[in-house]
This record gives sequence, structure tokens and C-alpha cells, in this order.
Amino acid sequence: MKILTLGVEEEFVLVDRLTRAPVNRAPQVIRRAARQLGGQVQTEFFNAQVEVCTGVTACREQLRAELAWLRSVVVAAAREAHCMPVACGTPALPPGEPLTVTDTARYRLMARRFRPLVTRDDGIARDDGLVCGCHIHLGSLDRRRALALALHMRPWLPVLQALAGNSPYAQRLDTGHDSWRAVEHARWPTVGPTPVLTEPQYLAHVARLVGDGPLLDDRMVYWHARPSEHVPTLEIRVADANARLDTVVLLALLARGLAAVLLDRVDASVPPPEVPGGSLAHAHRLAAAQGLAGTGLDPADGRARPAVELLDELIGFARPGLDASDDTSWVDEQWRRIRVDGGGATRQRAVFHRRGRLTDVVDELAAATATP
Repeated sequence: MKILTLGVEEEFVLVDRLTRAPVNRAPQVIRRAARQLGGQVQTEFFNAQVEVCTGVTACREQLRAELAWLRSVVVAAAREAHCMPVACGTPALPPGEPLTVTDTARYRLMARRFRPLVTRDDGIARDDGLVCGCHIHLGSLDRRRALALALHMRPWLPVLQALAGNSPYAQRLDTGHDSWRAVEHARWPTVGPTPVLTEPQYLAHVARLVGDGPLLDDRMVYWHARPSEHVPTLEIRVADANARLDTVVLLALLARGLAAVLLDRVDASVPPPEVPGGSLAHAHRLAAAQGLAGTGLDPADGRARPAVELLDELIGFARPGLDASDDTSWVDEQWRRIRVDGGGATRQRAVFHRRGRLTDVVDELAAATATP
């Protein structure tokens, strides 16, 4: 069984060290961090965000070590700018100042083209537009195989989304969701399950979306799983940013193990499962709302089942791929820990219930983000 390579992109919100509110200090942080990281630290849409990108590896230990190093450099650079990077899907507190859009031609054009999604009627940036995700790249795959693999993975992605939920709070409120980021991000064009398309249909579809105006370019294809247009990978985009580093690695390994099993079906020309679009959308809504503590939909028959059972089933289904890369024992250990401690959203709520202050929630997230 082929062992696919891995790459991870993590987005962090920058919060002031005193107020714990998001602040527009990415230019300073990126300038300092880039001395060590070069192009592995990048801008995001708002100046209150930074993104880091790993290199390509097939090794779990190397992936984890590189993520820890990237985080440590950003933490140190942020400290010099009197702020902290926080890995969460949405910030618990509103910005301490009006958000500003990163000053690049592309982001400026996006802000103009999609103004209702970015700014209020008075021209001030919307406080609820700041979201941070974690994107997993699986490769090396050409576009045809990446598309086919995405269609086979579609029914399982709500299960990964439930595991990754880490944004229960936004604008000082408990949203009632484990992943409010999923709700906010869905306002953008094309966010959702991968449509059933062959490679020629995909190329025509994206060209039409760009030509007709809904998208600026092919980089704005925001499907939950998409062929990357800048590297030969399938990019999985359902996860919130997570503060615990081992959760990020677990998500990447589960995605790879699942993909390894399903890629054998792709290469054997087995048709992808037929999943009604409404059912798949409902499964993602359940994952966003209830996370691991609630109900999900069975990938095979659409029955309602406890989300933890579905995660157990995903791990069992992916086991041949996990065995091939010698990740099974590590994955099992991490999953046992999460079953005891809860996912990111559960842990955030536990901090708030113990202490009663959202600033303590932010502090806990910042400390976990900085822990190797």
C-alpha cells in the first residue's frame, strides 16, 4: 500500500498579550519570523492572522517536529510584537481594533469583490469574518487522481470535521456549535463538499466560475477536498485550527490512512459511493454543531449514529493505511486521550465553566499553541 506524503498548513489568530483580543500585527510578526522560516510563514486575509506551512514528509515524527518548530518561531516573533498566536477556529473575543485586510493586490480585490462578506455598511471590517483553519495536503497526486480520491473521501470528511471542532466561542458568546468557523466560512463561494466531476468537467466548471465572476481564480475553490493548484496534492479543508499539536498530527495521519485505503479503490477504477448532496451537507452541519459529543451520519447508509462510533469506524477502516506507515499505535493512543479529555471545543468550554472568563480560555489556547 502506497504511503502518501503529508504537508500541513496552520492558521493562527494574533491576540494582544494584555487584552487577549485579536490585533493587526501580522506584518511585524511575519517580518521577524521570516528571518528563520522564509516562505514557510505567510500572510492570511486579515492582518490579525499568520499562516505556517510545513515541508513535504512521509514521517510522523518529522511532521510533528517541524510543526513544533514553526510554532515556536512564530510564538517568539509574536512575543516581540507584544502578542500571542492562538490556534482556534474563531477568536473568543472580538478584535480590539478594526480588522484590516492584508495589503496585497489579491486580498484587496477579494475585499472589494466580496465586500458584504468582509465589511459592514460603514466600511469597517466585520468582526465575525476572522476564521482560522488547518489544511492537510496528501500527495503526490495528479489532478485526476486527487479528484477521484476526493469523491471517495467525501462521506468520511464530516467525521474528521467533528474531531477537529475547536471554535465554540465567537464575539464573547457560546455559539452552541463545536465549530463556528465552519458556519462563518460557509458564507464564501464554493465552500462545501466536492462536487462529482471528472477532470475535464472540473476544468470547465472552475473556468466557468472564474469567467462568470463568483471566483477570482482557481485558488478560490474552497471545497472541503480539492486538488491543489500549486502543489501535486489533495488538500483537505474541513478542520478548525487546533491548539494541541498532537490533535493536528492525528488529523493528518487519519486523513492519510483513509486516503491510502481509498486510493487503492481509485486505482482499481471502483466508482465512488453515491451520497445524496443533502445528506452530505446535513452530516457536515451536524459535525459543526455537535462535534464528537453528538450525532453523525453513517458514511455508508446515512443512519444517525454517535460521532464517537463513527470515529472508531473511521480508524478501523483506515487501519491498513495506518499500519503501512506504522502509525496505528500512536493514533490509537491519541484517540484514547481525546475520548477522555474531549475535543478542542469541549476543553474550551471546560475552562470557561471552571473559571468564568473568556480571557482564561484564550490563555489556555495560547499556552497549548506554544507547547511542543
